[in-house]
Amino acid sequence: MLGDPDRRRQAVAEHPRVRCAASPEELWPRAAELDLIVIASPNRTHVPLARAALTAGLPVVVDKPLAATAAEAEELAALAEERGLLLTAFQNRRWDNDFRTLRHLLDQGALGDVQRFESRFERWRPKPKGGWRESGDPAQIGGLLYDLGSHLVDQALTLFGPAASVYAEMDVRRPGAEADDDVFIALTHTGGVRSHLWMSATTAQLGPRFRVLGSRAGYVKYGLDPQEAALREGRRPGTEGERWGVEPESAWGRLGAGESPATGGGDPVPSLPGDYPAFYAAVAAALRDGGAPPVTAREAAEALRVLEAARISAAGGRTVPITGAA
Repeated sequence: MLGDPDRRRQAVAEHPRVRCAASPEELWPRAAELDLIVIASPNRTHVPLARAALTAGLPVVVDKPLAATAAEAEELAALAEERGLLLTAFQNRRWDNDFRTLRHLLDQGALGDVQRFESRFERWRPKPKGGWRESGDPAQIGGLLYDLGSHLVDQALTLFGPAASVYAEMDVRRPGAEADDDVFIALTHTGGVRSHLWMSATTAQLGPRFRVLGSRAGYVKYGLDPQEAALREGRRPGTEGERWGVEPESAWGRLGAGESPATGGGDPVPSLPGDYPAFYAAVAAALRDGGAPPVTAREAAEALRVLEAARISAAGGRTVPITGAA
């Protein structure tokens, strides 16, 4: 699906056996030749392309967000179920090194009962880059709420279950910016945990990636998973052996109670390697064995329900209950 001649040439150069198509419509008649459709196009195209692929009888991976609304996501989920096809959202941040490490700590009970979960994707980009991701046109589904917020909310729901209510603040801070570039979301989960989530392009001093407080201990982690930076540098999984997704000891988070990680307090916790390839390994297993995909469309719909509530909350300055929360 490469209409850009330069990208077509790059694809052929990097993958000599690849076959390119100029438009999605060229693919649907060839459905019998294909095993899977991966949709990584602009957000506004996710629903129509996923619907067309499923209608053609093809399993589908869709980049986040799966859709603009929970209702659209539920519609796609129903279509996939009706046709017996895999439909999954590419929530790769579930395979970040920090998230994998935190999940391991929670499984071990190292923090006790979690009371507060703080999570941040913060950047310092004082000048807008433009493009559809920063467009103010609602049809483009741009802005940080749907970009980084899709990851942060998915992680919070995965760790601590459904949200009962949402409070949010959304701002457009940068001169010339059109879409939200500074967002805060507070979730109250049905199990009692409170999640505070920040996503920003205007953060001059970055906060911790995770700060998780429990009845027994807290876990604080700074810095981002190294996989995205490695991919941007042209490195690829499978070429670095067991070193893929590994970060230096200096970047490890710290676990403790009563100490300050900023001054070296607490015990260092070795970060598990980041493992984006595990997502597609799980997709392949689901296609072969008929099991559940690594991220279900219904899970994607629940995250979208939270994002929609966050937008309503920010517009009205009020806490919004999540319909159907237990």
